[in-house]
Amino acid sequence: MQTKHLALDDMRVAGALMLVAGAGRALMHSHVGVPCPLRMLTGVPCPLCGMTTSVTASVRGDVIGAIAANPAGPLVVIAAVLLLVIPRRHTLDVPRWILPVALVLMWVWELFRFNLI
Repeated sequence: MQTKHLALDDMRVAGALMLVAGAGRALMHSHVGVPCPLRMLTGVPCPLCGMTTSVTASVRGDVIGAIAANPAGPLVVIAAVLLLVIPRRHTLDVPRWILPVALVLMWVWELFRFNLI
């Protein structure tokens, strides 16, 4: 099976920034998300639509709201927390098929959520 080496140091920084932004947004009780360019132009959501709302809801502890916005949000928050608390590994081998399959599943969810399928 082919694997890809992921550099975890940069992912730790990105995950920490995401958690801080989600916590700050949760404290502000903001409901303004980042508009999706694909959805604005075509009406079709991208696989990441709802991710800002989902991460914010996850950080706030609203798991049901997070899953409703984008089920990947709670998983990304859990991954970010794990990256910050696990022993300092510098790389992680993951199968190459994981990312494309995850994006397809996320896109199917979004198409279903917006009643496009």
